[in-house]
This record gives sequence, structure tokens and C-alpha cells, in this order.
Amino acid sequence: MTYKQLITTARITGIWYLLLAITGIMGFLVFHPKVYMEYPAATLENLTSKELVARTRLVFELLIVVSQALAAAWFYKLFKEINSWAASILGVWGLTNSIIIMVSAISMGVALDIASSTQSVDVKVALIQLLSSISTNAWGVGSLFFGLWLIPMGYIILTSNRMPRGLGFTLIAGGVGYLLSAFLKYGGITGTFVDVLTIPASIGEFWIVGYLLIFGIRDTENKKSA
Repeated sequence: MTYKQLITTARITGIWYLLLAITGIMGFLVFHPKVYMEYPAATLENLTSKELVARTRLVFELLIVVSQALAAAWFYKLFKEINSWAASILGVWGLTNSIIIMVSAISMGVALDIASSTQSVDVKVALIQLLSSISTNAWGVGSLFFGLWLIPMGYIILTSNRMPRGLGFTLIAGGVGYLLSAFLKYGGITGTFVDVLTIPASIGEFWIVGYLLIFGIRDTENKKSA
């Protein structure tokens, strides 16, 4: 692949990663709290009275799945000639996270079907509670692989110097932070310090998106520029 082709691939990769970030923010942080509540009866009410909002939330979940899969595929394409082993792992772990989030999307789709069904309210509430829990835990387990795919991403950057080394360190720290956060939460340990563990990942993600879109990737003959 020529350097010009690498730049194009890098910027397309950045677009997919940016789409993943936007759909994640819109779906999980903006629309999710409008529909899915702590109490399943309230969630059932929202699924019926705010169906358009609930379906919008589901659409964003589908977009997260698609953009995650495309980002993983294009990261592999971008890095495969630099480090094929690490690029393969990055792609597999990114796609695995996409598959896990599909479970959440399926749960949301089934919840909408149940909300409009003719079953009794008690049955609906019980099923909605189960499906909401499945969706939440899909994200919880998915965070393991979202953390894992950042580690080979950072490793490739560190060992190739095709992007800033600080970015590589930040991505690896973010990946490890995601892993620790997931294990601590499932171990029953909560607190502000657990949430702080994922901050490096957020910094690294926005940094690499910006770098991919603005600079692309360094040339092999000029690795210390940009």
C-alpha cells in the first residue's frame, strides 16, 4: 500500500471511529436515560408512551454495532502491513465487542415487541426487567473487549512510531483501565476511582480520532514528523 493510500485508509478509519463515538454518546448517554429506568415498570411505560424515542435508541445501538465493526475492519487494513499479528488481534477483539453489543440491540428489539404485546402487565414488567439486565450486562462484558482492542492499537503505535508515542501509551493505559474497571464492577467494587480508570481510554480515543482525521499516519521515511 502506498503512503497516499495509507493516508486515505487512516482518514476513513477515523471517520468510522468518530461515528462510533457519536453514536455511543447519542445512544448510551442521551437517549438511553430517556427510556430505560431503574424500575422496569417505568421502562415499560416509556417503551409504550415514548415508542419513537425507544426506537431511536435502538437505531443508535445498531449504528454502534456497525461503526464498531467497520472501525475494527479498517484498523486492520491500516495496520496489517505494519504489524500483521497485532492488527489481526485488534480486528478480532473489535469485532467481538461489536457482536456482544448486538446482544444488547436484540434485547432492546425484543423489549419493544413485548411492550406492545397482549401479555399481562406483570409478565411484561418481569420480561422487561430481564431484557434490560441482559442489555446492561452486554455492555459490561463488552467493555472487556473494548479495553482489549485498545491495547494492540497502542502497541502498534509504540513499536512503529507511525503516530505519537504518547498516544500509544495512553491507549494501552486506557485499555488496561477498562479491563480493571470491568473486573472491579463485577467483583462488587464501586466508587469514583473505578470510573476514573476509564478516563485514559476516552482521552486516547478522541486523540486518535483527531490524529487520524487531521494527520492520518506518518510516512515510514519521516516517522518523527507530525
